[in-house]
Amino acid sequence: MSDWFTKSFGSDYMIVYKHRDLQGAYNEVRKMMEWLELPEGSEVLDLCCGMGRHSMALRDFGFRVTGVDLSGVLLEEAKRLDTGGEVRWLQGDMRAVPLDESFDAVVNLFTSFGYFDEDAQNERVLGEIHRLLGPDGRFIIDYLNPDEVKRTLVPVSERTDEGLAIKEMRRIEDGFVRKTIEIKDQETGEIRTYEEQVKLYDSKTFLAMLERAGLQVEQLYGGYDASSYDAATSKRMIFVGRKGQA
Repeated sequence: MSDWFTKSFGSDYMIVYKHRDLQGAYNEVRKMMEWLELPEGSEVLDLCCGMGRHSMALRDFGFRVTGVDLSGVLLEEAKRLDTGGEVRWLQGDMRAVPLDESFDAVVNLFTSFGYFDEDAQNERVLGEIHRLLGPDGRFIIDYLNPDEVKRTLVPVSERTDEGLAIKEMRRIEDGFVRKTIEIKDQETGEIRTYEEQVKLYDSKTFLAMLERAGLQVEQLYGGYDASSYDAATSKRMIFVGRKGQA
């Protein structure tokens, strides 16, 4: 599954996940921006911006925003939604971001981490966050709570949308949560299949990776409500901190 993301983040992705709307992104960003303590006009990089939901919310909160994503399809949708052209959109791999400038903050939101088979590749992403942060720059990494995923995993779900029968099959294996998405066009009978995966890093392992990358964690939240992280009860695992020494 080493290159699953090159196929999965296309036009079908926008249908499967269209319930993730702009209003939800606004609510998430509104709560998280207080944690960064940044003035208006600060330069913020949204790493793995997808369709741009969070990037546009960040823009509307007064930040100058750059959104980076690997998927050309999702970036085109982001540009379409950004009618004023106020966000800078760039295509690039999060392991080697095509930027040399520095930012006041880098955010990586809604579990856009842990995609790669090898730990070293995932840690390269943290190294890029460190590289792209200016002195004393701030970061947020909004990740899943692996214990919650294991507790609440729904093995199979099915629904119909826009003439497509969508079946999602989830499993825990080899330290990953993996999903197979099967989409059947009800008119033509065509079936398209996609894979997704996220490495399940517990808090201790994740904190050690961040420390190696020179990223100093100041808060570990368990949700957008700023509740403290508790492996047994939290929905999310959200790391907030600043650039240190790599």
